[in-house]
Amino acid sequence: MLSMASSLRWSGALVLLTSLAPMEGGAQAPTRLTIDSKSSLAWWQVSPHLGHLWATTCPEEPTWRPGEGHGVGWILGAGFRSPQQDYHGGGDTTAIPLYPRFIPLPVCAEAVMGEVLAADTVRWRDVRGEVVVKAEGLVMGEARRDAFAREEVMQTRLHPDIRFTIDSLVGVTRQADTVRGTAVGVFHFHGVSTPMQVPVRAWPEAGGLRALGKFRVPAYKLIEEFGLSKFALDLGVKAGVWRDFYMGIDVVLRPDTAGN
Repeated sequence: MLSMASSLRWSGALVLLTSLAPMEGGAQAPTRLTIDSKSSLAWWQVSPHLGHLWATTCPEEPTWRPGEGHGVGWILGAGFRSPQQDYHGGGDTTAIPLYPRFIPLPVCAEAVMGEVLAADTVRWRDVRGEVVVKAEGLVMGEARRDAFAREEVMQTRLHPDIRFTIDSLVGVTRQADTVRGTAVGVFHFHGVSTPMQVPVRAWPEAGGLRALGKFRVPAYKLIEEFGLSKFALDLGVKAGVWRDFYMGIDVVLRPDTAGN
């Protein structure tokens, strides 16, 4: 049974969303939810992370911190803690990302954009959309590493955007005020498009719907499938040090009343 607080949060969000959703048998346009870029972020992390192999588009988030050997100028406040050393990988994947945020604050650089369209925001049927991440916005926290990642690894001048196109949402379930499902679509990275399934969960927060999702790619596919530089990733991938590459989002979706 829903707690009183959960019931109020979910009911408030549903009132907002279902007021925009098409009525049974009606011909209204689907509900459009847009990503609030100031409150949203994307991240990546390698396993094993070797003490520094992770990045975010929102380093302003107070619980995030850069890795070992980071540059100067970082204010490491309440979120400061040294990461558990990880040189072997294959550990607890629930700890990925290493520094999840607790509350979505509107402090992020606008590096994550997109929208979700849903014909039914109660049962979440006929869902489609797209999430776009500005590749240059991903920050590790050390200038030389960031430049190397942008120029040599991701080649952001040629491939400025990372995209996930959502074709459908399947396996939808709800527990209390949280909706879970799998977003099925196409991942576009470094000029390559490949089918991808991303487990997601969402709940009412920050005046909208907060949605989290992450997926895993075996590290060798960064070279063999996505065509990243063998030279740039030689020590990590070809030597078998890196096992997995994870990427994810933590976004806040808001109804786009102007678009309906």
